[in-house]
Amino acid sequence: MEQPTIGDAFGEMIRDAYAVRTGIGPRPLAGGRLPRPVIEVIERDDGLINGAPADHYLDEPESWQPHDHRALRLCRGHVLDIGVGAARIALELQRRGMAVTGLDTSPGAIEVARKRGLRDTVLSTVDGYARARARYDTFLLLGNNLGLLEGPARAPVFLEALARLANPGARILAQGADPYGTKDPVHVSYHQRNRARGRLGGQLRLRLRYRLVASEWFDYLNCSVDELEELLKGTGWRLKSIDHKDRPYYLAVMEQDL
Repeated sequence: MEQPTIGDAFGEMIRDAYAVRTGIGPRPLAGGRLPRPVIEVIERDDGLINGAPADHYLDEPESWQPHDHRALRLCRGHVLDIGVGAARIALELQRRGMAVTGLDTSPGAIEVARKRGLRDTVLSTVDGYARARARYDTFLLLGNNLGLLEGPARAPVFLEALARLANPGARILAQGADPYGTKDPVHVSYHQRNRARGRLGGQLRLRLRYRLVASEWFDYLNCSVDELEELLKGTGWRLKSIDHKDRPYYLAVMEQDL
């Protein structure tokens, strides 16, 4: 069986989702005539496959979850939206007159963010961009992007990079998910498997698939609030508050130690 090509799976998916929504540009067609739904496929390293429509990456504020609106009320100063994707959040901040930069590692996502009108974009990893002269007051990790901490080995490196980009008093606004309330045996057994391998229970190993393209495998973290506090120890960041109103999802506010 042919293996998928490794590439910008997320970017190709976002390009097609944007084309289907706007009618602008080439679109995947069903039967050569009708737009085909754009589906994001997520493959986990135990063989689990999940799929969901990708159109939500383009949602306008009226379609957002309540925690997104609450997060925006906490933004201040110059904002770096990490994992900006199609700029769902960043564009709304820009409309409100805030200075916002969208950062992503996906060329396709950055292309779509620019097409949608986001003025300031960066194609880079957080580590690479930490060498820049820019400084920020708010770092956004929304859309469950607390997962970009990856795990205990990566989190201190990621957080140190943000510290290098931070103005005094900067904050991180991160949306995460506590994975441990589930009774689904597929997920419970995965947590057990992870712990047996010396990993956090919700430390996922994933890759994205879209049509004939796949991403590289990567770690993505779902963690409890207690686990998040452990990850912050010694990093120069502290947990200031947790918004639990949308359990099992939560909004964490982190600030630099004084």
